[in-house]
Amino acid sequence: MTDRVFSARRHNACVGLLLLASLLRTQSAAGDDAALQAGESARGAPPDAERRVGIAKPALALADVYAPGVGLGGYLMSEKLDGVRAYWDGSRLITRGGHLIRAPDWFTAGLPPVPLDGELWLGRGRFAEASGAARRLEPDPETWRDMRYMLFDLPGGAGDFRARLAVLERLVAAAGNAHVVLLEQVPVSDDAALQARLAEVTAAGGEGLMLRRIDAPYRPGRSDDLLKVKAFQEGDARVVGHLPGRGKHAGRLGALLVELPDGRRFRIGTGFTDAEREAPPPVGSRVSFKHHGLTRHGLPRFASFLHVNDDF
Repeated sequence: MTDRVFSARRHNACVGLLLLASLLRTQSAAGDDAALQAGESARGAPPDAERRVGIAKPALALADVYAPGVGLGGYLMSEKLDGVRAYWDGSRLITRGGHLIRAPDWFTAGLPPVPLDGELWLGRGRFAEASGAARRLEPDPETWRDMRYMLFDLPGGAGDFRARLAVLERLVAAAGNAHVVLLEQVPVSDDAALQARLAEVTAAGGEGLMLRRIDAPYRPGRSDDLLKVKAFQEGDARVVGHLPGRGKHAGRLGALLVELPDGRRFRIGTGFTDAEREAPPPVGSRVSFKHHGLTRHGLPRFASFLHVNDDF
């Protein structure tokens, strides 16, 4: 494989099937025939019991935070997508949190009977729509027509990332499904080039970048095999209260009162759309926020709401 951008233009079904036979000797797709209840809440987010029957959380690779000084010649770079992490277990899509994603059959047509790691993505700035679609018990065909399953790794696949990426390229080509796309991976020379690309992506409304170590096997859990690069820091907190707004926000949400895992509380008062202020994330939900370092008291500085966390 060269350092050129990887594409999915070749459609060689025979090669894809041979690769699948090899992969199936070392991988087993989880199989569970438990029937999930039908029905849907008014907001399209079904109760956990209806989505997690018999489903374990997938063991996925998780990202550490990039710090200057890393030898970037050993990594490939891609855009960090603001979508929903989706694990294909060989027969169905599952979220990072272990919830079934009810995608239309035509959306997953052609996917191989081996595990895949990727992201359900509608485009920059459309996380809320992607998350909403993934939560629904009855898929909305119109939303799913715009969705793409952006693949970036092969859990359990043999070899290093470069080898797994070559296999993924062939599997995507064999699938022959326009909704299944191999995420672009390109080399990066140094930190200056990385920061230039980061500025370009964020200026266009993107979240940031991801770095994947070329010579690493697929290892579940957090490590420097996978690094995220952002122009800001990010965190998660639990919503414990809604604080009323004033002035132009009178009668609706002014700020969220949130709690960190260590029990410390603070407010998030910016980053909300008008719709989110009218119908804020419910108490008990987990939200992601961005910030610019910590105050002298150890709390996030200038915290701004991003979205309800997609680890549902």
